[in-house]
Amino acid sequence: MIRIGNASGFYGDRFSAWQEMLDGGELDVLTGDYLAELTMLILARDRLRDPDLGYAKTFLRQLETCLGTALERGVRIVTNAGGLNPAGLAAAITALAARLGLPARVGYVEGDAVQRPDALSANAYLGAFGIAACLDGGADVVVTGRVTDASLVVGPAIARYGWGHDDLDELAGATVAGHLVECGAQVTGGNFSFFTELPDGGHRPGFPIAEVHADGSTVLTKHAGTGGAVTVETVTAQLLYEIGGPAYLGPDVVTRLDTVRVHQDGPDRVRVSGVRGTPPPRTLKVGVNNLGGFRNSMTFVLCGLDIEAKAALVRGQVEEAVGKDGLEFTLARTDHADAADTETSSALLHVHLRDGDRARAGRAFSAAAVELALASYPGCTLTTLPGDATPYGVFTADAVPQDAVAHVAVLPGGERVPIAPPIRTAPLPADETAPGGGAAVGGPTRRGALGELVGARSGDKGGDANLGVWARTETGYAWLRAWLTVERLAELLPETAPLSVRRYELPNLRAVNFVIEGLLGAGVAASTRFDPQAKALGELLRARIVDLPAEVTP
Repeated sequence: MIRIGNASGFYGDRFSAWQEMLDGGELDVLTGDYLAELTMLILARDRLRDPDLGYAKTFLRQLETCLGTALERGVRIVTNAGGLNPAGLAAAITALAARLGLPARVGYVEGDAVQRPDALSANAYLGAFGIAACLDGGADVVVTGRVTDASLVVGPAIARYGWGHDDLDELAGATVAGHLVECGAQVTGGNFSFFTELPDGGHRPGFPIAEVHADGSTVLTKHAGTGGAVTVETVTAQLLYEIGGPAYLGPDVVTRLDTVRVHQDGPDRVRVSGVRGTPPPRTLKVGVNNLGGFRNSMTFVLCGLDIEAKAALVRGQVEEAVGKDGLEFTLARTDHADAADTETSSALLHVHLRDGDRARAGRAFSAAAVELALASYPGCTLTTLPGDATPYGVFTADAVPQDAVAHVAVLPGGERVPIAPPIRTAPLPADETAPGGGAAVGGPTRRGALGELVGARSGDKGGDANLGVWARTETGYAWLRAWLTVERLAELLPETAPLSVRRYELPNLRAVNFVIEGLLGAGVAASTRFDPQAKALGELLRARIVDLPAEVTP
């Protein structure tokens, strides 16, 4: 097997994780994922200020503390921290190694940048064979730009076992391993619905390790003595994160998530096996970030009686002051009747303005809100001082043919190795949505929170959100599968009712997954939702009070 650890799930993850993972036990490869759709926008703005930037600067500081340890222990490092400038980060690492007196060989992968007129950034999601070529070429550190998150694990497995494009089941198994560890501690108990059941209560989960075998099967684990846990349910939760249907599209393989089997293989060890793969699509996904305009927000505190009338008054006054275009009002009824203190008696009126005119969205708006302090509803107060507008980005996705991208591995000696696209591709899989309904578990029911019976994990994909829900028992899944339809979801989460919702079933995981199109508008950077990345959507669903089947609840 090859032991592949993860030390970063996003740009801003635990700074000390790289050193902790290197000191915690044996590893062959240590990976770090820094790129999300929002991160690409941040890096694009960095590059506008300084063309030499465009990569995750934090990674350099982390590497300075542990590069020597990695080289001494023979642990190779693979990261997508190169962002929009992998060559720049590779050069910075080479300079860092020279300054530290360390003989580090650095390779990098490029070719993901795609030309899109007027876009801040446009990048194709590359596969794993460029990473493998860099490792085969002797690199101690491999830097990439926009590859799929799973490629950080698939690439080292390809280099270890010599898989080719036709080893679809093996590539699919490694893709699942990569998907499981890409978000760091999320698979070891982080953000876990049943965190109170973890040995340490979820206090400080360790980072994960994937022991990938030659047949593509994997054991998920973590270093001994670290917090959190690796269980069938923590693994299931991460499997459901930011996915769509059973066909999980990738540049090297389409992974069939409905073939994944998980079982406990010992304390903090979960075996993942049975994964099947089919040929990849003919195109690569391209993530495009554009400047959407400028935005600003102010929040009014409405206390006591007549909350709706107070909100209506503010709305009329703000619209009269700055005009209606681009304004959005959200009234959060956080108030309680007959409350004994101001905070629990208050609701919050969030007022957002988005506009292409920075001046209108800036002080003209926020100052107009503040000017109402002595001329509006009784008890008028705001949570912030007036401020300027900030730019926001809009994320869209399109596609390019696989052979239209110049995927290149640049080896430590400077040799450029072209990476050929897959020889065998296939059309996009047919829709596999499942409406649900049918025979339900009978018998008596009782009122209770849905989360007593199920766990959930939710997240963002551009302007869409995914919501995966799993049952803790087979009987619970029989009930969940019949009961939780798209129509039921609309009743429980009314904001989904006007939207297009796709529902999928994953019986091996005792799970259903929903993709809610357009919930996040034009993407995370443009969203004005209270929960802009839909991270809490699953917990909101679990908190709804429903009729639970008495025989399958605790």
